[in-house]
Amino acid sequence: MIEADFPGVFHDADKIAVRGQRQTFVLSKLRLVSAVIAALGGALSWKLGRIDVWALVALFGFLAALFAEIMLWTQRPERDWTAGRMIAEDIKSLAWRFSVGGHPFPSTMPLPDARKLFQQRVNEVVARDGAGLTFHNVSRQTTVPMAELRSKPLDERRQTYLVERITNQQEYYSASASLHQQRAYRLRVLLVAGELLAVVLAAGRGFGVWDDDISGIMAAVVASGAAWLGLRQYEKLRLTYSIAANNLAYVSDQLADVAEDEWENSVMDAEESFRKENTTWMAGQPSAT
Repeated sequence: MIEADFPGVFHDADKIAVRGQRQTFVLSKLRLVSAVIAALGGALSWKLGRIDVWALVALFGFLAALFAEIMLWTQRPERDWTAGRMIAEDIKSLAWRFSVGGHPFPSTMPLPDARKLFQQRVNEVVARDGAGLTFHNVSRQTTVPMAELRSKPLDERRQTYLVERITNQQEYYSASASLHQQRAYRLRVLLVAGELLAVVLAAGRGFGVWDDDISGIMAAVVASGAAWLGLRQYEKLRLTYSIAANNLAYVSDQLADVAEDEWENSVMDAEESFRKENTTWMAGQPSAT
């Protein structure tokens, strides 16, 4: 199965999460960059008649930072991001359980009963985490590909689950861990370079090479970079994704040989490992405000 085969409410939640994440990062970046612009305008001076151009630059920076702060405070996009992501992942998990005959939707359960229970569980997820969010697809959640996979023999369901759920997710975690490691390294290098430059600039001002407080500007740049590193949590996510990828390797080995009478609970255990990772991710998300 691919994500296009998942229920409509999954796609609603995924869109909410993507939009919330994008707004969180855009507004947070605007706030940090604006603070640097304000520091730059405050440190320099250039007058055209009675107007101080750099003072206007500082004013622009403060106004932009104020706008971003108000938007983050009133819109709370990070809340939509985390809530939407948790709902999407929980529904994805339910869809896979239904499709391959995992608990609480064993393959022995009649399809109408399984569909009814699936709808009930989806409604519970939306009611629990979806306060304040708008969903356009909340009825008739099971799809044709889900029902078709559910009707297949165990070996086909097992192979599809191992490849398209376990292996795909493991590859995603591994790739994400590597990507976050690279980004954390690059940002750390830039922060160290910025701090070294700030030392040089401060020394130049101390020994009378120049009068402008350029080191203060660099201090603002470094502080903004550190705040961005804290928001993105590259190093923490690298560790989280690495652990999750390693755990899935073990899960894959277990599922490959599990007997049919144990399949239902084995799928449940595998999906619980996904939920544990998602819960850890949500608990570690920093507030943009």
